[in-house]
Amino acid sequence: MKLFNARLIVFIFALLLGVGFSVPSLLETKGPKITLGLDLRGGLNMLLGVQTDEALKNKYLSLASALEYNAKKQNILLKDIKSSLEGVSFELLDEDEAKKLDALLVELQDHSQFEIKKEAEFYSVKLTPLEQEELRKNTILQVIGIIRNRLDQFGLAEPIVIQQGREEISVQLPGIKTLEEERRAKDLISRSAHLQMMAVDEEHNKDAMKMTDLEAQKLGSVLLSDVEMGGKILLKAIPILDGEMLTDAKVVYDQNNQPVVSFTLDAQGAKIFGDFSGANVGKRMAIVLDNKVYSAPVIRERIGGGSGQISGNFSVAQASDLAIALRSGAMSAPIQVLEKRIIGPSLGKDSIKTSIIALIGGFILVMGFMVLYYSMAGVIACMALVVNLFLIVAVMAIFGATLTLPGMAGIVLTVGIAVDANIIINERIREVLREGEGIAKAIHLGYINASRAIFDSNITSLIASVLLYAYGTGAIKGFALTTGIGILASIITAIIGTQGIYQALLPKLTQTKSLYFWFGVKNKRA
Repeated sequence: MKLFNARLIVFIFALLLGVGFSVPSLLETKGPKITLGLDLRGGLNMLLGVQTDEALKNKYLSLASALEYNAKKQNILLKDIKSSLEGVSFELLDEDEAKKLDALLVELQDHSQFEIKKEAEFYSVKLTPLEQEELRKNTILQVIGIIRNRLDQFGLAEPIVIQQGREEISVQLPGIKTLEEERRAKDLISRSAHLQMMAVDEEHNKDAMKMTDLEAQKLGSVLLSDVEMGGKILLKAIPILDGEMLTDAKVVYDQNNQPVVSFTLDAQGAKIFGDFSGANVGKRMAIVLDNKVYSAPVIRERIGGGSGQISGNFSVAQASDLAIALRSGAMSAPIQVLEKRIIGPSLGKDSIKTSIIALIGGFILVMGFMVLYYSMAGVIACMALVVNLFLIVAVMAIFGATLTLPGMAGIVLTVGIAVDANIIINERIREVLREGEGIAKAIHLGYINASRAIFDSNITSLIASVLLYAYGTGAIKGFALTTGIGILASIITAIIGTQGIYQALLPKLTQTKSLYFWFGVKNKRA
């Protein structure tokens, strides 16, 4: 008796939990709510490709920059320091400095594993294959984190950013309605925000306009577009410092009341910035953002404090977006928009309307069948179905799950699964009643016999849902999520909940003279 009473308490608790946490989603009141997916709410969907080869290049470029800076500090003479996708190569001019160089390379590894090859005075350094693969994986995770951070600062509610495939990222932005919002979101997401300080190659820059990229590369330099002056400008290929040392960025106004982006460097960046500017008074240093030169002023004196400005005829919105991108951190690899789709809000509303009609229609048909065929036992089964639906909505709201159109299909499917469980239970009870057993024993044996089959089928379906969610993407995940929650809810309501109701009604059931009224059974043997 106590066990069955406990089951009734569990059922009532499930009902209260389901109703309580479903109300905010159903009536748009305060509280945890289900997030509507892009297909139901409308918005922007983008598939991004991450160019992880560039992350590897940037890693080697940073290594080359650090190697050049620290070698000068330790008076180690190096020549022709070059970086590429294959690693960093250079020449050691003084063989007596080999031990100091080896110690420096160990110091610069920074928890990474390098393969170092020596051929006389020539060195080549690159990451091990395992480290390269780890770098590519971490690059994807870093890009996902930066995109989420940028979208949060941009003010977009409930963005969905997930990895899809080996080097692809799916970004869903519900609520994007205008072309301007779409453009700003796309620019903010796809911008690398890779800030660098680079020295102008004063010796060869006069020939920059007629120089090719290959010719610049042979000089140990790089040709970049000059946003401020137009044309091309020749810079030393190894940067002085990069955006990894940036700590803050914000919009300020210059003397002409034009918006510019002010940035601040950390202590290490400020020291490098100050040392370089102090040693190169009268020369030019370029501020480079995403491989475009925004300014290349002449250094008049040593620049202390570790701060600077980026100007470029920005609008307030453009300056604000750039500051957000810089604060969020530079992408360690550039990204490319592979696919872009706009889903209108009207399409989302139509999808919701159609899905709700299908759900209500199917629910009414199922309830009608259950009541007509199983009488009051069918009514009890329908009560379990209602609680089952409330539980699905409540659990999704509690965990902030996203409801998609395939997810709605999963809910409709779980109605069928829950009905199937109740049909098995009612048929087992009717079988025992037809054998002439009493109602109490029929209910007890009916649930024991039915539970095995229900658990077997539901556990199998649950495993399938877990696997679909773990290895599926997008729409498949939405379907698997609601199906899995629905299966667990149906076990609670069908096996535990309805059994508790029957136990509460047992005194009345044992006195009834009409098994047809309660179970739809027309005959009973004595």
